[in-house]
Amino acid sequence: MKWVKQGMIFSTDQFNLIYAKSPQAIIFDNFIRVYFSTCRKDGDKLVSYVSFVDYDKRFTSIINVSKHPVLEDGMLGCYDEHGIFPFSPLRHESKLLGYISGWTRRVSVSCDSGIGLAESHDNGDSFIRYGNGPVLSSSLNEPFLVIDGFVRVFSGVFHMWYIYGTSWHESPATEPERTYRIAHATSKDGINWDKEGKLIIEAKSKFECQALPSVIKIGEIYYMYFCYRDTFDFRFNKNNSYRIGYAYSYDLVSWSRSENLSGLELSNNGWDSEMMCYPHLMQVDENIYLLYNGNLFGRYGFGLAKLINNNQ
Repeated sequence: MKWVKQGMIFSTDQFNLIYAKSPQAIIFDNFIRVYFSTCRKDGDKLVSYVSFVDYDKRFTSIINVSKHPVLEDGMLGCYDEHGIFPFSPLRHESKLLGYISGWTRRVSVSCDSGIGLAESHDNGDSFIRYGNGPVLSSSLNEPFLVIDGFVRVFSGVFHMWYIYGTSWHESPATEPERTYRIAHATSKDGINWDKEGKLIIEAKSKFECQALPSVIKIGEIYYMYFCYRDTFDFRFNKNNSYRIGYAYSYDLVSWSRSENLSGLELSNNGWDSEMMCYPHLMQVDENIYLLYNGNLFGRYGFGLAKLINNNQ
């Protein structure tokens, strides 16, 4: 894979936002809408909510920025009470769906999460939840932190790649830290899901975290980009912070991981020189792009890379 970075295309400073995390796109006839999670203050905590920005189809100019959250806050006590991050849109037949990664605070550890579903009836300007509970959540062998649902339909089957927590770790320096990995589920209707029941991407170490899987089919091969980091000391230590991971599959069952083929590395300086995270693959007409965040988990905005084929 050969990518050419296009630079940061959305700046939080320009729009007076705290974050612009996990950019994920829907393609319209004349523009591209990129949904992202940003935050507002709630006392000494942050609550994340979903906004969007519209671009022309070559990402050369911003056409519109939403003036309100696309979803109402989660209800008291529900899985998404304290925010939504990320938000994954999907166009399927005549419907525009959004898979909600909802967060709720806890006492002994910082949070728990689940994946819900919403639908838009106004062409993506706003979404309404199917219900106040998740469509995918913790279970016997996936006990916590089920989140990061990314859904695509292949051969009439809904496929969801998501993550779940494998362990919490006591830390003398911080609150407990979490480890999580990528898993897979399928569905006939996008609502009722069957979990595959295993971790699908081989980890490099016991304490590797994997997040935000994004999958695209090019020819007969399925490509996945995700991000990975260490469980500990990852926030400000460049060596342990998020990097872009890469895997490919011929059957959506077995995945081969190979970062040396990903074509993406940290920049030597600037907004993505310490961290690259939260990737999103998409095809726009004949072009394939990757949206992603950089340093400090999207504090400064998000950027774009374009896939170049071997003949260009």
